[in-house]
Amino acid sequence: MTCGAPPAALDADLIVVGISELATPTGNVPRTGADAGKIRVIEDAAVAVRDGRIAFVGTEKDLRATVRLDAGGQTVDARGGTVLPGFVDAHTHLPFAGWRETEFNERLRGATYSDIAARGGGILSTVRETRALAEGERAATVRRRLDDILRLGTTTVEAKSGYGLDPETEVRQLAALRDASVDHPVEVVRTFLGAHTVPAEYRADRETYLSSVIDTMLPEVVEAGLADYADVFVDDHAFSIDEARRVLRAAADAGLGVRVHADQLADDGGAALAAEVGAASADHLEFASDRGLEAMAAAGTVGILLPAATFFLMMDARPPGRRLVEAGVPVAVATDFNPGTCPCESMSAALWFACLTGGLDVDEAITATTLNAACSLGRGREIGTLEPGKRADLVVHDVPNRYHLVYRFGIPRVRKVLAGGRLVVDH
Repeated sequence: MTCGAPPAALDADLIVVGISELATPTGNVPRTGADAGKIRVIEDAAVAVRDGRIAFVGTEKDLRATVRLDAGGQTVDARGGTVLPGFVDAHTHLPFAGWRETEFNERLRGATYSDIAARGGGILSTVRETRALAEGERAATVRRRLDDILRLGTTTVEAKSGYGLDPETEVRQLAALRDASVDHPVEVVRTFLGAHTVPAEYRADRETYLSSVIDTMLPEVVEAGLADYADVFVDDHAFSIDEARRVLRAAADAGLGVRVHADQLADDGGAALAAEVGAASADHLEFASDRGLEAMAAAGTVGILLPAATFFLMMDARPPGRRLVEAGVPVAVATDFNPGTCPCESMSAALWFACLTGGLDVDEAITATTLNAACSLGRGREIGTLEPGKRADLVVHDVPNRYHLVYRFGIPRVRKVLAGGRLVVDH
């Protein structure tokens, strides 16, 4: 190029204009500590897309000067809205059957989660419903839920089994996730959670059930290519540290990434275990010890807050957002969508609670629901930020700037969603 020559035009097949504010973290690795809230903010912004990838992010003035829209290309008008990366929901339990609204009413009258679980309710009641679900309904149910979360701005979701607790139903849950996601705009990351709790038929013989998870279910899941990760619920009503360690090591040896439900209702040592086994994430963490968080920070294990679940359970403990940030743990935020402890699939709600009850500021929460969540799923190089080369997943929110996303809590304000460079939601 000769001195003074204009830059070569970028070709695009879709542009987004009329953006009041664009807010995005940057990079491919999790943001921690003081960097957790450092995001790029562009006013009067625009985005250009080519072949499903972001080609340009900058001001609309610069886009007009440097981007050439293909003949027949699409222009999306954000109409003064705020643009963020598509939400990445890194902890859900999508493939279930049966709601637990009556248990919720019991809790309003004073029953505890432990009380309900001890009499065969809780997870076990959902297991019964999920096992009974007609075969043809499994994938259809999941697909309807994918449609719902897409309309709420989620473009990537992690989804767990764990409501089968027998080889046949666990495999069917994961297969339903696979089948439902075919040609769907939402990318689904699948997690095997056979170690969710011990089913009723094995309560007197835990070791046999553990052997079934490790020696039967896990090999079948891996051989069929049905999961990216394995998870274990560490809790008095679920699995001990030693039991969880056995499952997680077997899963890692089989080539799966690992995740841990950790320290949700008590300090059970789950955070430290997650660090020990090199888990991608430890989730919940309301009662995690300082030692456990220090170990997670050293290991690079992402701490996933589930603040809507903490709120829904009416827990006195708050989501430890500030503790994680100050400990140097990468923080992500997810919904924990499930029928018992968080029947809410809205990442906007998770964002509100992360700030209003979890101690994060708005920019930290944006990072936690996008880039850091993507990194916890091994997808930080592909999604989670709005930068050239990444997949064009973005959401137009009907607010003038990012602060309104939390300031005006209570109603998700998703106007448009792009997934893989296609306009898939247009309100």
